[in-house]
Amino acid sequence: MKSRWLITSLLMVLMSCGQPPPPTKNTTTSQPMPSPPNLEDTSKSGSSKSTAKLSPPASDAFTISAKGIGPAKLGMTLGQLKQSLGDKAKFEVKSPFIVGFDAIAVIQSGQPQYYILYPMGTPMGNSSVIEVLFTTNSNYRTTKGVAPGTPLKLAEQAYGDATLSFNYASESREYVNFANLSEDIAFRMGVAANDTNNRFSGIYASPLKEYNQTQNYRDSATIKSVEVYCRDKCPSR
Repeated sequence: MKSRWLITSLLMVLMSCGQPPPPTKNTTTSQPMPSPPNLEDTSKSGSSKSTAKLSPPASDAFTISAKGIGPAKLGMTLGQLKQSLGDKAKFEVKSPFIVGFDAIAVIQSGQPQYYILYPMGTPMGNSSVIEVLFTTNSNYRTTKGVAPGTPLKLAEQAYGDATLSFNYASESREYVNFANLSEDIAFRMGVAANDTNNRFSGIYASPLKEYNQTQNYRDSATIKSVEVYCRDKCPSR
């Protein structure tokens, strides 16, 4: 299908040296990054430990997995999601959204819950398949409790050592991979709201190259958004 080819091609453009971050929200999106939970500000190898803990999602309706975000599942159609949510949700088109993509915001209680991305200029109809989802809403979290707004130090407790990277070719979007996470879940990085001096969460060697990677990061390093995607392996429904 033309739309499948477009979205696969655009996602491949955003890949950086073997790491496959999908497209995600940029700084022009109006949805603010949630404030992270209170956490003592120490370095990665600091001498003190935080007492903050990760909490699992409140229910399946707020669970992020490789299959989807809450009730929105990869491979289902837009019409199926609308039928599932009924009059509990509004669907608002955001166009343009990011480079190459428009989005549909799924809104409940007046707040965006998550976004459905699709190639710019190819509107989604009720029969269109959901291939990319992401959220900046901290109510949605993985089974281990990692959510938008989670400090990276806490996320490492759940998924192991973190490796941060960004590629100028993919608009310098910074992502993190974890040693013990095998699911197709992507985490885009940011810094805490009170850190206005730094652009990146990672501390990268100088001079910067087109592709940059590090395991060192700032105390303010925070998960900004969580994304799931299926590309050319979307389940059929």
